[in-house]
Amino acid sequence: MSYTCITYTVSDGVATITLNRPVVYNALNDEITYELQDALKAVAKDDAVRVVVLTGAGKAFCSGQDLKAAAGTEKRSFIDSLHKRYNPIIRAMRNLPKPIVGRLNGVAAGAGCSLALACDILVASEEATLIEVFVNIGLVPDSGSSYFLPRLVGMAKAFELCSMGSKVKASEALQLGLVNKVAPADQLDAAVKIYTDYFAMAPTKSIGLIKKMLQKASTASLDEMLEYEAYCQEIAGNTEDYREGVNAFLEKRKPSFKGK
Repeated sequence: MSYTCITYTVSDGVATITLNRPVVYNALNDEITYELQDALKAVAKDDAVRVVVLTGAGKAFCSGQDLKAAAGTEKRSFIDSLHKRYNPIIRAMRNLPKPIVGRLNGVAAGAGCSLALACDILVASEEATLIEVFVNIGLVPDSGSSYFLPRLVGMAKAFELCSMGSKVKASEALQLGLVNKVAPADQLDAAVKIYTDYFAMAPTKSIGLIKKMLQKASTASLDEMLEYEAYCQEIAGNTEDYREGVNAFLEKRKPSFKGK
């Protein structure tokens, strides 16, 4: 696929989406947000893709909204921008029945921080930082940050990070549970590959169901989850990968999952 503001590649079951505006630290203008929506739709439709990597080109992951681009508009509707540009991206990421590994190569600020938190696995460079920077220009968190943060770090810490615009370095992010792993910058790709190698060979439909179940669990009762687990288990138990997993166990060999 040909894009202007992102790059999109698929290799060995791994789709890599790279925000590609390095001169402005991958700031989000209209074009890049619509291209990202399109790439996520392509990922959802491509059965060859078993796992997605989301990252940024250059020194940053994503610095958030491109304020210079926004300043060029006569009258900006924040609600329209979120409904048309940002919210569809976050929904597509969370509804995607495949794992998304965030490769946090640098700063993730504002909506860029939201993008990072919407990933299923987040691997950070030691030089990376996360910043809920909205308050610094008199705005409130958006693009899902107010949803993800309290669930990851608790209400008190989430309030501190959002209301003070605190910069969270990678080491602290690991302690808080915001990221899964931290690696030296020159070892970041290798750290990401550990996850993508696993997910590219994993039972993809099972992984997708696990993702849906854990999301539902944050607002559901125990009884609701017991019913939903039974529903999802019936689906998983009718997949080719389940049959392969059982056969591999009985034959005392490693399973060869096909994501079907």
